[in-house]
Amino acid sequence: MLDHHQSQHHQHAQPTAFAEGESETEEKIQQFGVRISTGSAKGPIIGTPISPTARWSSGTSRFNSSVSALNDSTTTLTNCEDKLSSPPPKYIAEDLEYSEPPRHSCHDEEGGLGYHNDENGQGDGLLMQASTTLVFAVTGLICAGWLLDVIQHWQVFIDISELIILIPILLNLKGNLEMNLASRLSTAANMGLLDHRESRNAFIKGNLALLQVQSLTVGSVAGLFAFGLGVIVHPTTNNPSEIALMITSSMLCAALSSFVLGSFMCGLVLVCRRYRINPDNIACPLASSFGDLVTLLILAGCSMALEKILHTPYPVILLVILLAQIPAWAVYVRRNKFVSEVVKEGWVPVFAAMVIASTAGLTLERYINEFPGMALISPVLNGLAGNIASIFASRISTSLHVNIKENYKSTQRILFFVHIPIQAVFLVITGVLGLGHVQWSVPVVLGYLFVTLCLILISLGMARSITHLFWKWGYDPDNYALPILTSLIDVIGTGLLVAGFWALRYGKME
Repeated sequence: MLDHHQSQHHQHAQPTAFAEGESETEEKIQQFGVRISTGSAKGPIIGTPISPTARWSSGTSRFNSSVSALNDSTTTLTNCEDKLSSPPPKYIAEDLEYSEPPRHSCHDEEGGLGYHNDENGQGDGLLMQASTTLVFAVTGLICAGWLLDVIQHWQVFIDISELIILIPILLNLKGNLEMNLASRLSTAANMGLLDHRESRNAFIKGNLALLQVQSLTVGSVAGLFAFGLGVIVHPTTNNPSEIALMITSSMLCAALSSFVLGSFMCGLVLVCRRYRINPDNIACPLASSFGDLVTLLILAGCSMALEKILHTPYPVILLVILLAQIPAWAVYVRRNKFVSEVVKEGWVPVFAAMVIASTAGLTLERYINEFPGMALISPVLNGLAGNIASIFASRISTSLHVNIKENYKSTQRILFFVHIPIQAVFLVITGVLGLGHVQWSVPVVLGYLFVTLCLILISLGMARSITHLFWKWGYDPDNYALPILTSLIDVIGTGLLVAGFWALRYGKME
């Protein structure tokens, strides 16, 4: 009789537990602005972010029958890290309904996700994939540095010196947006969200539209912010036509480059998924490096074209058209379930990064003529460090979302040593081709290597700390970590470079 009474009491108490869990989940939704749906499940979906490689428990995290096949194909991972706090589920059960289950529970080359570290830290081809990608990335950075060294002498950049301040700010903002896109795509690919045409098309279209909203917004703010900094540095500059040119050039450049680079990144991640290559090792570095080159090319072209119509109404008309596109894209984004919440939570880190990166912009504008080789070296130094840190941060973010333990020490060691031959390639290419205005003497080479080694060590340490810190605070690292990380690297790298030039007494530069 007593056992029967206890059984009845337990049955009556269970809905209360579900109600409490649902209440707790609703609090998290309000706190973090993350969409969640219980669908037809028997209880709220709570806990760590949803992963197609983790066994769902039979309690409050049970899926409905539409994803029961996924339950049968997965196994429990025993190497998950214990986390004090984590963001609410990144994607809900319905989002993963059409995703292809992995063949094995491990994320190795044979398992379809291409994400697993063995004891040597190279189970997913990190050494080969990262080194190959970084070679292409440093090629893009060299081209960007060479282009910056050339366009700084163009008449439009001489007449409107605020454009020099705009360059690192805009490159940082655009790079952050595209790296965030690459990180979201990589996480979605590793979770199997891109395996079915319906969910894949909706996810990609939503993220490309989101990228346009973000790019047009940050382009306008970056242009105005850079001009404001220019006025502070050069108080006599207050021409309204120059303000219109700055903002219009920045917005037009941001919109065009986002379309080109966003489409490229989506295709790249899909190719990686098709051939079982971990996109975490590839997507972010290419997004950053080639993003700098493409953005710099478009900015230079737009600025030169708009200068010819500077004193006509056309720049203002174009500015109004670009501003009108923001609410139009925003309406589409709000209707897309994959990005409707991301559009609300991704602004703080991006604009915080803009404020941080403005320090690097002011430093570059101050010393770019005093140290002629800085235009070539700065993008490569900061870009390569940012690329390596972004690989590490993206891998950590994915491992946290799919509950797999990353071999941090091994990954850090590989990423640290892989950058040394890449820096050697950079020195050889610039020395042989005579790029920039740097005369590579032995003291200059040794000083540069010392600066880059220090920056890489700092960058890897910050990548691990910042990513885990945002995760512990309950924020998605895919949206928060990379902007802050890369902007800090830009500031630290530029400061170290200037200090190195001073220590070498200009390093025998011409």
